[in-house]
Amino acid sequence: MSFDRQTTLRAALTLTGIGVHSGAPATICLRPSSANSGIVFLRKGLDDGAAQLIHAKHTKVSATELCTVIGDRASASVATIEHLMSACAGLGLDNALVEIDGPEMPIMDGSAAEFVTAIEATGIVGLAAPRRYLKILQPVRVENGRAFAELVPAEAGFRLDVEIDFDTTVIGRQRKVFDLEPSAYATEISRARTFGFMRDVEQLWKAGFALGASLDNTVAIGEDKVINPEGLRYGDEFVRHKVLDAIGDLALAGHPIQGEFRSYCGGHRLNVRILEALFADRANYAIVESQPVYAAPRAVQMAAAAPAAFAPDVH
Repeated sequence: MSFDRQTTLRAALTLTGIGVHSGAPATICLRPSSANSGIVFLRKGLDDGAAQLIHAKHTKVSATELCTVIGDRASASVATIEHLMSACAGLGLDNALVEIDGPEMPIMDGSAAEFVTAIEATGIVGLAAPRRYLKILQPVRVENGRAFAELVPAEAGFRLDVEIDFDTTVIGRQRKVFDLEPSAYATEISRARTFGFMRDVEQLWKAGFALGASLDNTVAIGEDKVINPEGLRYGDEFVRHKVLDAIGDLALAGHPIQGEFRSYCGGHRLNVRILEALFADRANYAIVESQPVYAAPRAVQMAAAAPAAFAPDVH
């Protein structure tokens, strides 16, 4: 069954954890929202006691070093949003308000799995408005040395072709081609964890990163092996996590993508740069309605009427 209507949560849900980089505790509450509102973060816990709305869009990105940050870092921002954004895009959740009381999203177990579990347990409902898609009309490409990212047209759906190449035998060269669909996302992508090298730890700490990292939320790579006693969840978990990140970063386009994304040795910066290049020329894309790219979200529970929803009054 195709699903061509916008969605939101059936009810609110709450999760708590710590930020992988800041080490700061954070509580998030995801709330239902109305059609065409998108994913919006409500940043609480600011010094002046106020709260600020930040739209999850590529134009709001303020940093991409090791994670994706939206908002003004000097006043109100939210870091490491990519895993939640990936879960929303992977499950076909279009509209939600994300209240957060700290500067960084909780890392949970280093993947998007706990977000997926919570969203599916709460349920997704259909809204009356048709879903809008971002259709890629012509190829767009950005490069950084040997690394590149590109978006190209496709007849239907959203395919990701991601390749990584690390100079360690623990990872090496891995490639994953994945057609985004809720059930496949939940089983093949959402459980892939973030990873880091033990040799970089002290340098990261000095730079203010990885202060909350542990073997509970990060795959740690030593000289010639994975340090985590349980090992890997997938033989190619590293590239699967890169796919997870790409889905989350590209969700900042504001609409599900109809097209194909390809990258080699990419990361958050290139993921955001390809969106900047895409939107720089109106000839690159079109916004189309009710093109059934996704299958029905696994958690979707159709209702005769949409539930009461919070609609942030922002644009």
